[in-house]
Amino acid sequence: GANAHDSTVFAELLDAVPAVRQPRGRPRKRPGKLHADKGYDYRKCRVALRRRGIKCRIARRGIESSQRLGRHRWVVERTFAWLNRFRRVRVRYERRDDIHLAFTMPACALITWRAVKRFC
Repeated sequence: GANAHDSTVFAELLDAVPAVRQPRGRPRKRPGKLHADKGYDYRKCRVALRRRGIKCRIARRGIESSQRLGRHRWVVERTFAWLNRFRRVRVRYERRDDIHLAFTMPACALITWRAVKRFC
C-alpha cells in the first residue's frame, strides 16, 4: 500500500532483486553497492545490507545533506518522468502484471528509440 513506509519491506526488496549479469562467469546474486536517501537511514536497513554483503551509501538523517546522492538519484527520477509521459503506464489501470508489462515495454522501446534518434 501507499501508506506503508518503504523501510518496513526493505529486506524483502533486497531479496527480490534479480541476479546481476556480468561479462564473464556466473551472474552475481546481489548488487555490490546500494545508494539510498535519508528515508532508509534505519539500523535494520543497514543490518539487512551488511547481512547480505552489500556496501551501503545511505545519507544520514540530521547530519548529511542528500545532495551528494543527487547525481545517482537523478537518473532514476528522470527515467520515471519519461515513463510518466505515457498515460497507460502512469496510472496503473490493469490488475494483472503481464498486461501492465505489455504497456510498459513499448513505452521503454519508444523512449529508447527517441534517444537513439536524437544522437544519430
